[in-house]
Amino acid sequence: MALSKSKDTSSSQNNDEQNDSSHRRPILHHLNADSSWLLQLPHPHSKPGQRTFFNILIDPWLTGPQSDVASWFSTQWHSESPAYASIADVEELAWKTESIIDKSATRNSPIDVVAISHEFTDHCHRETLMQLPVTVPVLAPPKAAGVVSAWKHFDHVCEMLPFPQHSGELALPYWVRVSRVQDESDALYYHSAVVVAFKSRADGEDVEEFVMYTPHGVGVSAVEKMRETAPSLRPLCLIHGLHDVKLSVVQQLNLGGHHGLNVYRALKSDSCYWVGTHDEQKKGGGLVSWFLHRNMITLGDALRQEKLLRMKAEDEDIKVLYEEIGNGEQKILV
Repeated sequence: MALSKSKDTSSSQNNDEQNDSSHRRPILHHLNADSSWLLQLPHPHSKPGQRTFFNILIDPWLTGPQSDVASWFSTQWHSESPAYASIADVEELAWKTESIIDKSATRNSPIDVVAISHEFTDHCHRETLMQLPVTVPVLAPPKAAGVVSAWKHFDHVCEMLPFPQHSGELALPYWVRVSRVQDESDALYYHSAVVVAFKSRADGEDVEEFVMYTPHGVGVSAVEKMRETAPSLRPLCLIHGLHDVKLSVVQQLNLGGHHGLNVYRALKSDSCYWVGTHDEQKKGGGLVSWFLHRNMITLGDALRQEKLLRMKAEDEDIKVLYEEIGNGEQKILV
């Protein structure tokens, strides 16, 4: 399967920089039109013949429908076929990226860890996950970890701990940490985030950066607390949807773009990317589909409301580095 090119990753300059280890940057691949991602983190000290990237597979749902509780209750199908329709496709994608930099790299299983955000089957999709080798470790919050463990497929299923803790029982490289952020009041962690922190070299110095993935949105206060706890961490990318999705009029599901902008501001960085996720208008069936309400907010909508609420001047530039990464596209996070 061909590696798609996003609008700023097709130049020879980007390839040259990725070939230079001091300039290698993370690559974020959108595997479908919804909320499945491959995050490739460059090893800070890779050697010829060794893999350049540490590959984190996030919430893979690549084949078939997803159903929660029972098919009559809730079933959804992708409205757009995933660009990468199997784990084998994702593995080939990872190897094609490697081959651009080092054709001599040892060809073993390229997926290093799977990060699951929730136990719901559009995030924790058994048919997709069972395609992975049993040796690939899985990191997930408590309920999702219990679900995956019950399959008795994977050798290592570890609980994703609250930030700033990280799962010591899972032997991740010393330079990578994976944890979750949530409001203490959100006992079901529906509105929570997966945080991937990693060491890198940026602007000629050693830094620790992080990517925050939150498909339903996360409480602003939780993000503010995280930033206070670890002020030296540099925000690189927020993955948060724009669409506001409710179940009937009482239960808020996806918090949407207005909330996403507040989270983005809480990160306190004008160089952080914001990437949309979980906004696919899936084909739905079952009882739940009758009660879903989707408000398709745009970035412009969110900025206009922010300006009104904060009484921003009409000519004031409100900087947001928003990127829409389409199905099968990727972005080098510089």
